[in-house]
Amino acid sequence: MLDGNVLIKKYFEDHSLIEYNRISFNNFIEKEIPKIVKEVGDIVPTVIPPDVNDFRIRFDNIRIEKPKIVEADGSRKDIYPMEARLRQLTYSAPMFLDVTVHIDGVQRESFQTPIGKLPVMLKSKFCNLAGLGREELIKRGEDPDDPGGYFVLNGNERALITVEDLVPNKMFVQESTGPSKFTAKIFSHKESYNIPHVIEQMRDGIIYISFTRFKRVPVMYVIKALGLVKDQDIMQFICDEKMYDEVYINLHDLSEVRTSEDALNALAAKGNINVQPKESKSDKALEQLDQFLLPHIGVTQKDRALKAYNLCKLVKKFLMISKDGAAPADKDHYKNKKLKLSGDLMAELMRVNMKVLVNDILYNFQRLVKRGKFQSVKTIIRDKLLTSRIKSAMATGTWVGGRKGISQNLDRINFIATNSHLTRVVSLLSATQENFEARELHCTHWGRLCPIETPEGTPIGLRKNMAMLCEITQEDVQEDKLKKSLEAVGLKKVA
Repeated sequence: MLDGNVLIKKYFEDHSLIEYNRISFNNFIEKEIPKIVKEVGDIVPTVIPPDVNDFRIRFDNIRIEKPKIVEADGSRKDIYPMEARLRQLTYSAPMFLDVTVHIDGVQRESFQTPIGKLPVMLKSKFCNLAGLGREELIKRGEDPDDPGGYFVLNGNERALITVEDLVPNKMFVQESTGPSKFTAKIFSHKESYNIPHVIEQMRDGIIYISFTRFKRVPVMYVIKALGLVKDQDIMQFICDEKMYDEVYINLHDLSEVRTSEDALNALAAKGNINVQPKESKSDKALEQLDQFLLPHIGVTQKDRALKAYNLCKLVKKFLMISKDGAAPADKDHYKNKKLKLSGDLMAELMRVNMKVLVNDILYNFQRLVKRGKFQSVKTIIRDKLLTSRIKSAMATGTWVGGRKGISQNLDRINFIATNSHLTRVVSLLSATQENFEARELHCTHWGRLCPIETPEGTPIGLRKNMAMLCEITQEDVQEDKLKKSLEAVGLKKVA
């Protein structure tokens, strides 16, 4: 019979306690950063030279090298973590981006430019320590048993804390104390979009939806504005088995709204949409629906029908819970949770700061064009902007959305304390509020979270640690393959 200790010893010979964080960071550099650059698309300034009709700046092919340092004499050399610690430097790698300039459809400029330096996680694929044996690590001044998984900024060791959050694109219904007895919330997330949606039913029976600038607008207005105008079709999608009087009440309230145009005008009025003289309010309202209503389904014109069907499905689920007494989804079940690892947190930071870089390029370009001094795009790209903003966020722990404490000084009291800090998981819920259910030990924590290691006092149950043998799946789900697989087992498309 095989001894369990032998198995565990063999496991840790091939794996690390924080292996999932290193994999996450590798995925961030290999997959997420090129995706973020692709999201930028064509940069089109509003102010262009007088003799030009169309001016576009295009980003492509980002390249990240191993960590390097430029000395005072101008020489470049590889840097290792111990040297960064001793000299109080940031262990970071230079990023290079291909930039092309297209004037009136013709490519005029093409060059590769540095856009900043990215802090590199120790022992990741892009670290200079990757692949070194025990003797080589000792030679470089490193502890061969150190797990890595942290960063060195200005000589300080900083760890990014894993954040526990509700899974996006899923509706959660709960009882509330406001004018609506039940409230449904869904965070629609796709790339740079993260839009909260709230569905409520007031005492008069009307069901309302709130998102971005649309505050408590009747959900039927939105469904009809998306092109699903027939009352019979709406009834069919919401009440396929059981008839709900609430749907009749909502449709009767919209008796004056017969077409998509009527619904769009009503939405524009309720959303206080202001337009330029040549623009139409209904077109502007439709543009808002395309961009900010359930963006995870899509943000183009062809996705409107799917959005209408999905809204009907959400209303149906809301009524099943609020009227039929169906059990709502358990928010504390771990299938309804998502862990944001180092790579996910870095992607959030990079996405926001890439937009800042683009806006800075646009500002510098338009300022020079107005003065008549513009010569080349190469002169208006500031590589220190991205570096300073990323470094500042990681050094202070203040993250995207105003969250604090995401980056912390690594605990070096002893080896166990270091490993504990690197496997920490923090909930976004406030420690000053009760949140009893969120703090309790849930049966789905078994084998995933350590039931012992949580602090006493206000953060109890909100600050947790991963189990020692826990692994976090980070599969890249390809939508096209998933759709084909579902269609192969009989799923039919509604549009």
